[in-house]
Amino acid sequence: MATARSPQRSVGVGSGAGRVRGAVRSVGRALHFPVTGTARGIRKATHAHGAGESGLGKLIELHAVNGAGDVMITVALASTVFFSVPTDEARGRVALYLAITMAPFTVLAPVIGPLLDRLPHGRRAAMAGSMLARALLALVISGAVASGSLELYPAALGVLVASKAYGVVRSAVVPRLLPPRFSLVKANSRVTLAGLLATGVAAPVGAGLHAIGDPWPLYGAFVIFVAGTFLSFTLPPKVDSAKGEDVALLAADEEHLRGPLRKDRDDQRDAKDARRPGLRTVGPAVTHALGANAALRCLSGFLIFFLAFLLREHPLTGESAAVSLGIVGVAAGVGNALGTAVGAWLRSRAPEIIIVAAVALVLGTAVVAALFFGALLVAVLAAVAGFGQALAKLSLDALIQRDVPELVRTSAFARSETLLQVAWVFGGAVGIVMPLNGTLGLVVAAVIVAAGWLTTLRGLLNSARHGTHPRPRVA
Repeated sequence: MATARSPQRSVGVGSGAGRVRGAVRSVGRALHFPVTGTARGIRKATHAHGAGESGLGKLIELHAVNGAGDVMITVALASTVFFSVPTDEARGRVALYLAITMAPFTVLAPVIGPLLDRLPHGRRAAMAGSMLARALLALVISGAVASGSLELYPAALGVLVASKAYGVVRSAVVPRLLPPRFSLVKANSRVTLAGLLATGVAAPVGAGLHAIGDPWPLYGAFVIFVAGTFLSFTLPPKVDSAKGEDVALLAADEEHLRGPLRKDRDDQRDAKDARRPGLRTVGPAVTHALGANAALRCLSGFLIFFLAFLLREHPLTGESAAVSLGIVGVAAGVGNALGTAVGAWLRSRAPEIIIVAAVALVLGTAVVAALFFGALLVAVLAAVAGFGQALAKLSLDALIQRDVPELVRTSAFARSETLLQVAWVFGGAVGIVMPLNGTLGLVVAAVIVAAGWLTTLRGLLNSARHGTHPRPRVA
């Protein structure tokens, strides 16, 4: 009888152990679900509408990693250069930071695009190299923050150069990863929006790490950029191809017109020259749109630095300086995200008219904010400036896609980004030297936007009136 009961006892014990293991697995799944469920949701969103099959989804995820890492370094530098000292000393530090890092960067930035144009292959390796360089430089900056060493400034310059190199390569990669029936503007808006969302998530995380210690956001940036280094190599091999690409010239004059545009105007004369790659114009619509975008980017740099010092000295009513800056920053971020979404929705409309309207909206808001200076209008201006900048940039992308031949399109994107970065640096320099007078500062902001709007208004309206036939995409 004992031997007859032993199998039943064994089965009972086994069943009990199985129930325990099942319970443990259930608890494990419950604990992992917030992570795995979120990851699956993100992957589903980034890979929607064919983006997963084309490889665009992986680029969207990589750009989110890039944005998160950059904002971690920004949080660390802001706390070190800006918040840790009195206002007058902070202005000197920020000016020194701009002089030592941004000034050389304005010299290097125009070189980065053409250099990468000459080295079109190995784009995955170039993006990975940019990530790895910033990971290592984050560690260098963490040591400089702890010791107060001047290594902070050349390391920060290195981060800017590596970030610019990534941006140039990304501009060249996006056209290679377009899903079927996907416009370049829609793809760029998705990539940009992913970066904005990642920045919004990573910024408070970076602030929390800074509460632990000054170097901790930099350690977080190191981990993020190392992950980005490996993620870069998961992009499809086709992004390394430079088939059919050439170099663009940011000019609109007849003398430099070559290739398809010249052939359209004078098919019979100098046909041999029309077939030769040579220098190529991006067209008057693109150059005028670039000028308007440069004014908005200049305004962005100006507002960032001017409001940073103004709100530190005169914070919003009832708020601390840090909270005041946070409110304005969130307003600008929300406006930028909204502009990106609206720009993707309006991608088929006349981009010249969109740019004119966006700049006019920003100009009107800046004038009202200058006349009736107050806390609410400062936040509104930040939101409208972010909205207008994103909307105008996507419209510029649409013009480049429409008017620039594909064999020079990626080069046009790279060079336009360089010019916009230089405009941002110039605006930031003006914002630093301005006296801390809110009304005067916003008058200067309005003048910056007005200069860009008035000098490009006629050209953009003429381009919209005459129109340009869209060019078919070359596979």
